Amino acid sequence: MSGSLIVPNEGIAVEFLSKLNFFIRDQLVRYPQRQFFLVIGGGMLARHYIDAGREVVGHELSAEDLDWLGVHATRLNAHLVRTIFRDIAHPYIINDYDIIRKAQEPVVVAAGWKPGWSTDYCAILLAEDYREDTVINLGVLKQLYDKDPNKYDGAQAIDRITWEDFRKIIGDDKWVPGMHAPFDPVAAKRAQGLGVRVVILTGTDFENVEKYLRNEAFVGTVIE
Repeated sequence: MSGSLIVPNEGIAVEFLSKLNFFIRDQLVRYPQRQFFLVIGGGMLARHYIDAGREVVGHELSAEDLDWLGVHATRLNAHLVRTIFRDIAHPYIINDYDIIRKAQEPVVVAAGWKPGWSTDYCAILLAEDYREDTVINLGVLKQLYDKDPNKYDGAQAIDRITWEDFRKIIGDDKWVPGMHAPFDPVAAKRAQGLGVRVVILTGTDFENVEKYLRNEAFVGTVIE
């Protein structure tokens, strides 16, 4: 889940968190067998810290320092989400992926781990640990496009794409702290190797998310 949904710019998106809270709890009432793993990104909170560090220091910070700022931002955001679901959530935020907890609670909240990748990679690691073949990536875009729709009027939406073609679009397998990518290139490489499908959906339309969960027609992009 993109941290920009939680901290879009200034302040915290309380309305979004309220909708997320209702959606998850409603799902669990109707489908009590479901378990939700919520892997939380750093969003604009991470970028605020990164920008502040750069401005004060006056020169480029190390990639490791920048990544650690992002990691801790994900953990703060994740703690907020776990607090919201405290009564039904696993008591610990997953932030060490060398440990497989096998949590049984209906909601499990996870955050960043260490430098070198984003929380997208952490989500793929969880899918591997729990033997899941699909990861839903909730972000700010409705779906992927062949070029930036904010810059090009003729951008075409992509409904389905292979990992091979997707990785050609995002470039090499390197992660750059704070990079804007629909899915982390390091995570993309791991997902392709594991055969994990990623579904890109906007996090602001829970009706559309439910359509996907019901196997109905939805707006989004499937990478597999």
